Amino acid sequence: MSAGTPPTIPSSLQIYNSYVEDPIWQGKFTTIWCSILALAIAASVPSLVRSLRNGRSLKGFFGVSEDLHRRGYTTMTDDEKLSPPRISKASKFWYSAISVRQWTLPYVELNAGQLFILASYLALTRPLVSNPNRAGFLALAQFPIVFLFATKNSILSLLLGPGNGYEKLNFLHRMAGRLMFLGGCIHGSLWIRNHLQYGLPILGQQKETSGVASLTLLCIIVLSSLRPVRRMFYELFFLVHVLIFVAFFVTVCYHTIYASPWIFPPLAFYGADMLLRMLRYRFKDATLTAQDNFMTMVRINDCDDGWLGGQHVRLRVFFSGRVLESHPLTILSAPPSHSCLSNPGMILGSRVNGDWTRALNDFTRKEQERLQALDKTSENASVPIQVMLDGPYGGSSVDLGQFESALLVAGGAGVTFTLGPSRRHRGQMPDAKIEFAWCIRSFGHIAWFAPMLMDIAKTALKSSIDLHISVFVTCLCDPEAIPPIPNSDVTMVRPSVHALLQDLTNSPSASYASSVEEKGEKQAVQLDWVDQGGGVAVCACGPESLTREAQNAVARLGVRRGLELGGVAIHVENFTL
Repeated sequence: MSAGTPPTIPSSLQIYNSYVEDPIWQGKFTTIWCSILALAIAASVPSLVRSLRNGRSLKGFFGVSEDLHRRGYTTMTDDEKLSPPRISKASKFWYSAISVRQWTLPYVELNAGQLFILASYLALTRPLVSNPNRAGFLALAQFPIVFLFATKNSILSLLLGPGNGYEKLNFLHRMAGRLMFLGGCIHGSLWIRNHLQYGLPILGQQKETSGVASLTLLCIIVLSSLRPVRRMFYELFFLVHVLIFVAFFVTVCYHTIYASPWIFPPLAFYGADMLLRMLRYRFKDATLTAQDNFMTMVRINDCDDGWLGGQHVRLRVFFSGRVLESHPLTILSAPPSHSCLSNPGMILGSRVNGDWTRALNDFTRKEQERLQALDKTSENASVPIQVMLDGPYGGSSVDLGQFESALLVAGGAGVTFTLGPSRRHRGQMPDAKIEFAWCIRSFGHIAWFAPMLMDIAKTALKSSIDLHISVFVTCLCDPEAIPPIPNSDVTMVRPSVHALLQDLTNSPSASYASSVEEKGEKQAVQLDWVDQGGGVAVCACGPESLTREAQNAVARLGVRRGLELGGVAIHVENFTL
């Protein structure tokens, strides 16, 4: 006689099986963040297609190269010049809509768009607090995110289009690492509480001992990666990051068998990064020239193609026993085929800002003095040296050739970034307008890049580009050191990026005059008006306060004004540790 089907136990009375349920949460979390990432890539497809067509996307993918044909720069003829840019309505709306996300608060280092991404990410990890095991499982699920957004040669940088290098995506790496630490702390602290409650030993068994060791190692990684530690002891931070993470992988695999599957994606990401780095490594001859006690110019020989102005390379200079150190330096020149310099090539500028840049400047000046003592006729002799390049990386997300007008704002050594893109606007667009603004502390700093600015200004005079250079000096130091750069103004004022942008985008009939501060007084600076409809590009590089001001200035224009102008695109560069 059949007794029928067994009764179903209500879910509220079932014993919770963490090792069955929590891996499901891992899968849900991974599915959600992968879906969001796929949407971001899909939204970037139009930009990626445009960059593939004009050759910007894959430029430098396999490193810099030597052009055996030695093609030089030629000014385009009237027949070769392109018609005025025509930005589609969809692009206008897109540029105008996303400009709102540029709002940035002081000391936060993230704009509104990045904060929204982090808030969404935190919402995905809300189940962390449900029980101790779930927190541990979700901490393991952070492994792919931590490494995907940490590697310098990530596939995301290619799929998201130019201007989305590792330095732009690294904030997600930091957040994922901290959430992994949070999950580990919740998981470990609740289990330690249970052991104390029931009188069980915390150390002794392999699972407990390896768990405490894993949490300790993760704590060391997080504490050593805090911003003050990174800035003051970068070498220590890097060494701890590499060595401790290897030990953390080993201990967490001893702690739980569920960790092993999550180790393989990070290893794949890291292996692909190392492979592409080896393909990009270049050993080159170079020359060093110390402009003064604060700036060292590095000219790399036999580098003619494979990069864009505004990208950066990680440079290793073989001098004074410091062969193991590599540092990121921005390429301030365009390739010879796009550069109007009288002496083109790959040029890097190293501003003294730390022990390595100080040692490089001291070494260069001493070698220059030695070479001048050997040859009395030589002045500002260049010092031959061997270097190793890794890159290029990064670059501008804004193609100036797609916009009718551009505002380039730089502070101090940030001009190394804005110089590169400015040279690529080769007069292809009729009646293009460029306002180049540079804020420095001393008049003497103009001499760092005066020859390059003169070459650019003279080339612009021969083309249809309306280029105006404004140099703002914030300190009365060496006022006689002002080179004669065509179509330029040098004033002792502190500029307002919002005022510069308003002047560039307002009609002269509006009688708008921007205001800048000069010892408490107001001074009017009138810039050319940009015609409506052609679009405006804004590029800013320098201190965090300047880039934040540029982002807020674009956000203040609003969606409606952005549509009237044909879209306002912005890219800021603020490479900090």
